[in-house]
Amino acid sequence: QGGDLIWQIGTGYFGCRTAAGGFDADRFADQAALDAVRMIELKLSQGAKPGHGGVLPGRKVSREIAATRGVPAGQTVLSPPAHSTFSTPIGLLEFLARLRELSGGKPVGFKLCVGQRVEFLRLCKAMLDSGILPDFITVDGGEGGTGAAPVEFANSVGMPARDGWMLVHDALRGVRLRHRITIIASGKILTGFDMARALALGADLCVSARGMMLALGCIQALRCHSDHCPTGIATQNPALAHGLHVDDKAPRVARFQQATVESLLELLAAMGLSHPDALGPQHIFRRISNSRVRTLQELHEFLPEGALLNGHERGAWHDDWRAACDGSLWREAEQR
Repeated sequence: QGGDLIWQIGTGYFGCRTAAGGFDADRFADQAALDAVRMIELKLSQGAKPGHGGVLPGRKVSREIAATRGVPAGQTVLSPPAHSTFSTPIGLLEFLARLRELSGGKPVGFKLCVGQRVEFLRLCKAMLDSGILPDFITVDGGEGGTGAAPVEFANSVGMPARDGWMLVHDALRGVRLRHRITIIASGKILTGFDMARALALGADLCVSARGMMLALGCIQALRCHSDHCPTGIATQNPALAHGLHVDDKAPRVARFQQATVESLLELLAAMGLSHPDALGPQHIFRRISNSRVRTLQELHEFLPEGALLNGHERGAWHDDWRAACDGSLWREAEQR
């Protein structure tokens, strides 16, 4: 209570859900009106298991959880792998516009772990065609960050964070929308340097779940889904949850956040920079052999502003942009 919260809405529409599992506009509007809700994030996928649904065992669905999620207490709850309210890029953007209107104009965006480049370019094309833009895009890395995911998905599915950040940054620059959409970096961000690297690769700000969990006392027991988390963090078992002492743990999380941000500022000062906005790929070096180092600017070919619109894209970007411009994928939405 009392915090500034990002309300993340997944495929199960928990907190704004009908009895049948669909989206409840009236309930969403009521919840979104709360002062604590500062932004609304529509989750398309997460790095731990992109393209995969989720299961919350019935033993973890306490009365409190049931009331919050809008589901029956004690019953296993399923999160589908995809949203039921839309199935096309245009449909996604129209749903975001609806959420923005229902929330009274609060910032809305979506979170995803990038898959194929052409898929994100189709979203960019839909933004140009519809004129509907998200306020932000959270780009998660495919490295995985939960014990409640299949090993194959956690380790092998989804684009790695750094590549995903650069792809989204480049794609938005290529269609001249970068200055209108905030990019939020997510995925294994634990230190001030992790933040610096993300900002240098195109992010505007960073979020950290893994870091906060470790500061809270997570020991990565990989029992998140079992209701037997030994630290009491990811369980509804009162005996185990009793071990999570809020008055002791909360200051640790706050100190970790403050110290991490301060370490970023110290790095910026060491580079002679006065603001994170001044940080670019030319400031970060990577060793590529025993005798050679290169900047991220030299190692990666960043797409120029407007390149996709003026025909200056090259190689795979050219082919993927042409494929993205095939309107067949959103004719379904236009025919409604």
